[in-house]
Amino acid sequence: MFKPDEMVKIEVITLNRYKDKLLTYFHEEGVVEIREISVEIAQKDVPNEFYRKATSYSIGISRLTEFLKSFKTETKGGIKEFFFPTPEVKKPYKYKGIEELVKEVESFLEKVEPEIKAIEQKLNTLSTEIERIKTNISILELLSLLNIDISYLRSTKMLEIVAGLVDREKFKPLIDELNTALKGRLVHVEKEMKAQYLVVFVILRRDYDKANPILAKYSFERIEIPEGKGTPREMIREYRHLLAEKERRLEDVKREAQKLAERYHDKIAFYQELMENERDKANILSNLVRTNMTFALSGWIPKSEVLRIVKGIEKITEGKVYTSIKNPTQDELDDIPIKLKNPKPLRPFEMLTEMFGVPKYNEFDPTPILAFTYSFFFGFMLTDAIYGLIIGITAALLIKGHKHLKDGTYKFSHILLWSSFFTILMGILFGSYFGDILQRAGFKVPMLIDPLKDALIVLGIALAIGLMHLFIGYTLGFIVKLKNGEVKDAILDQLSWMLIILGVVSFILSMQGMMPDIIAKGLFGAGFVLFILSELKNGGLAALLIISDFFGFIGNWLSYARLMALALATSGIAMVINILVEMIWGVKIGPVPIGMAIALILFAGGQLFSTAINALGAFVHALRLHYVEFFGTFYSGEGKRFEPFKSKRRISKLEIEV
Repeated sequence: MFKPDEMVKIEVITLNRYKDKLLTYFHEEGVVEIREISVEIAQKDVPNEFYRKATSYSIGISRLTEFLKSFKTETKGGIKEFFFPTPEVKKPYKYKGIEELVKEVESFLEKVEPEIKAIEQKLNTLSTEIERIKTNISILELLSLLNIDISYLRSTKMLEIVAGLVDREKFKPLIDELNTALKGRLVHVEKEMKAQYLVVFVILRRDYDKANPILAKYSFERIEIPEGKGTPREMIREYRHLLAEKERRLEDVKREAQKLAERYHDKIAFYQELMENERDKANILSNLVRTNMTFALSGWIPKSEVLRIVKGIEKITEGKVYTSIKNPTQDELDDIPIKLKNPKPLRPFEMLTEMFGVPKYNEFDPTPILAFTYSFFFGFMLTDAIYGLIIGITAALLIKGHKHLKDGTYKFSHILLWSSFFTILMGILFGSYFGDILQRAGFKVPMLIDPLKDALIVLGIALAIGLMHLFIGYTLGFIVKLKNGEVKDAILDQLSWMLIILGVVSFILSMQGMMPDIIAKGLFGAGFVLFILSELKNGGLAALLIISDFFGFIGNWLSYARLMALALATSGIAMVINILVEMIWGVKIGPVPIGMAIALILFAGGQLFSTAINALGAFVHALRLHYVEFFGTFYSGEGKRFEPFKSKRRISKLEIEV
């Protein structure tokens, strides 16, 4: 806790014949981050024939999977599925090597792929034909305004016949210019529409080259005349009959596709996952080096996993291996991948830390402090016991439903559960239960503080919390810099603010007669002198930075006033809803108390909306107080996240012998 997991460097050299099995072992264990080796005495490793095929198949199979997925009957969905998702059943696969797996996939695809592609081709062809028919019907419906036999609208050896649309304001200038250019050798039939004209031009072929640029100049939109004979309305009937026939055939083919999806989708998705994981292994090969007989890899591994992984390596390679475990050197500190390590109850909060950035190897992990302060800030800003209860119940249900997945929803729900506890606690202290609904109902509600009446007290508490939070941050920064040998920076950059904060607190206590003001002056003065010395490092900009940084600190401190502001906002919104409910409650239409029904709906909907909108505000602003104000005092978040070489298994489970 407070420190990232201890990492060591692992180097492995063994025979090429163990490469596939060893990489598969690392891939399934997911605890080693394999790094690129840069050497001159060996060559970079490259994928062999079977790895290349696996990469190719992963792309091809993924297209087949997407096609079948669109026709697979889905039974999942709804609120129940959101809270309690059905666990995926992982199908085991006994891994005997990349070569056998690729051959198995090839054999399967030889049988299945032609069937799927044949159905896909039929669907594409029919869909294209249906779209073409619909387009033709649309054109014929437009041409029906002219009521001219379609055969008269096709060009001949002597005549070029052009049908199309032109904007209303361009129609007359177009006709005039065409008549002028063609010397009157022009026949046209038009039909006025709302904003356009439908026009058919009959032009001599020898004049067409003169007419064409003019048509383009006036944005004449040509219409392709559909195949067929008869009037547009007669042809529409024929096309609609043909459309119905094509759509029936399309539905038949879709049913065939659904049968294929039921038969093959799960199997293809299973092979897709296997191939994608083999592709991951192929991509990592460029980080390895090899000779004719051996290969080598290097990476980082948590120290706690070393004994287990080394035993696995020894067993896979039958002892024909050189393994080296090294502690990181001082020069490698910035290169060490960071894996956060916290007690189980605090692990969900690691996602909040990682959203900002992981610590460097020689920095503190702020997760344990963030876990408490974030939850407390959330509760302080939401400040309603019933809101907290609603969020807590929702979070508990999500935790139970997503326990088998251990996904982001599961982790975030733990954060909400902790936050709901503080929300309930602060709601009890502030006497808020759906705002002031109990007070309006005539109940006497015990409370420590009424946030609406005692807003200044709540503001004072918020600012006191802010000073404490900032002091903790500067103290952590002071400890980190001392530990890393940065004594001067620790004193000037961190201790200065610690003393200033202690000075401010001492001034407040001295005003209450609890401490001599000489102590406050001494602490604040010492801190301010150190602060000035720190800024003098900036040379000519020192004077400006003294003003900027000092008032920047004041701004950061005052930013904690948002704790009070959001607490008041929650109480205020809830109170407005309660007032509206109270106003509507007694409304009647004759003997029917319609106001009661409307008021209940308004109360339920309004309070749920208030819960959601204020919880969102509390979530965002609690994060902001940590990311901007708190982390800015000591935390860089510039470490490199631990990214182990790890398989992604949703529906497959690889069985390998170790």
